[in-house]
Amino acid sequence: MRSAGCIINDFFDKDLDKHVTRTSQRPLASGAISSFEAFIIFSILNLIGLAILLSLNLLAIIIGLISFVLFIFYPLMKRITYWPQLFLGITFNIGCLIGYAAIENQLNFQIIILYLSGIFWTLGYDTIYAHQDREDDLNIGIKSTAILFGNNTKQWIIIFYSLMVLCLILFGLLHDQNIYYFILLIFVSAHLFSQIKRLDIENKGKCLSIFKSNQYLGLMVALTLFIGIL
Repeated sequence: MRSAGCIINDFFDKDLDKHVTRTSQRPLASGAISSFEAFIIFSILNLIGLAILLSLNLLAIIIGLISFVLFIFYPLMKRITYWPQLFLGITFNIGCLIGYAAIENQLNFQIIILYLSGIFWTLGYDTIYAHQDREDDLNIGIKSTAILFGNNTKQWIIIFYSLMVLCLILFGLLHDQNIYYFILLIFVSAHLFSQIKRLDIENKGKCLSIFKSNQYLGLMVALTLFIGIL
């Protein structure tokens, strides 16, 4: 479904991507594949995702169908609002709700808090990512939090990452995570602080490097959650 989301994003943005240096060579923007070919791949991926989803319980299926609607509309948000990164966070992190619903057949306050931490994390790293395209986006009329925040970006990232950590702490308290969970959160927080310290919104290469470092942060968070229940 992540791949399907990339396809629908590139389909809607293929004419815009031609005018952005970083995205001009994407398959649809460059003409490497046709819209029809992209639709076929998109359909196959969705059928695979649907087959998996239908094996889950009703609550998980309902949330999954909601997530499908969200990722269809996400690519359009950058034309409407300066907060497409918020919409991405709501869409991209919904998997934690599906997974929890599939196991527990319910949603509760604790898992909503964990979901919110993911949203705040996405707001931070995707704002950093968006700074790579800020000038091109301004020229073609695309909106983003990078444009909205401008030179105040670092302060906003501090807010988002602080709220992420706060949500993770609250989740740990509500979900009876052990002491090792909170110790490991120190390392998660240190990684986030390192991102903020290194951030230079005028340096596209550094923005991309910081963005990519979030794959390691994701692994750290996953291990923290896992060790917290041992």
